[in-house]
Amino acid sequence: MEFYRFDAGSGEKVSHFDSDFVLSRIVRTDSAVNIGCMHLGANGVVGYHQTAAPQLLLVVSGQGAVRSGEESVRIGPGDAVFWTRGEWHETTSEQGLTALVIESAELDPARYMPSRSMS
Repeated sequence: MEFYRFDAGSGEKVSHFDSDFVLSRIVRTDSAVNIGCMHLGANGVVGYHQTAAPQLLLVVSGQGAVRSGEESVRIGPGDAVFWTRGEWHETTSEQGLTALVIESAELDPARYMPSRSMS
């Protein structure tokens, strides 16, 4: 399990075409990719299971915890969690959590996103 950031502080300012915004790059693939939006309600859980493909979880709102083994790690908006193919994992939330989920054989979050400090 690896942790990254996609908040505004990790992005780059875009000014092309008189634009004024920050873009946090996430992924670029040439092969098939599945993208979904996951909504965990209060006391929601994505049960402990193995990934079918490399998977990236991008927390948009709410708070939760993830684990690949015994130890849980707290996550919140702007956090991204990456699991490799076949890795066991679980996601839980006491108050609720909304996240984008990207699955693709070509995922390489380290290419675009900075690592998240674990402190």
